[in-house]
Amino acid sequence: MFDIYRVSFIGHREVENFSYVEEQVENIVKELIEKKEYVEFYVGRNGEFDIMVASVIKRVQRDYGKANNSLILVIPYPIADMEDMEKYYDEVWYPQELYHTHYKAAITKRNEWFVNNSEMLVSYVERNYGGAYECLKKAQQKDITITLITNKKDG
Repeated sequence: MFDIYRVSFIGHREVENFSYVEEQVENIVKELIEKKEYVEFYVGRNGEFDIMVASVIKRVQRDYGKANNSLILVIPYPIADMEDMEKYYDEVWYPQELYHTHYKAAITKRNEWFVNNSEMLVSYVERNYGGAYECLKKAQQKDITITLITNKKDG
């Protein structure tokens, strides 16, 4: 059996300086695929950041293959276009602990699932409010690696 390294991505719905953020995500994904035995990438689909991350991972998979990684959509509630999602993502998961969560709290609970089921959280959080910020705060209280992505270049 091989060692699975679990990585979740969390970020704001809207992304400023899209190309720069995308470049950072790509570098992180490539490095993880190169250095880890097997990586499960956990993503949502609730905004620009989530969709960009999935797109980057798919693009990197074309270059590196899928032998040591998988792109997993973790949904907070049942979705209508499940068949399309199953074609795009390597897997689609609906965690059992979310089954009876009210839909207004489902994304928050899914984000908590990310923190509780990952060794690493890649976070694009540029302001100190909202769901992504709250998820980051929870991750900071846990013993997981946090990689922060910014929309501003240093210097």
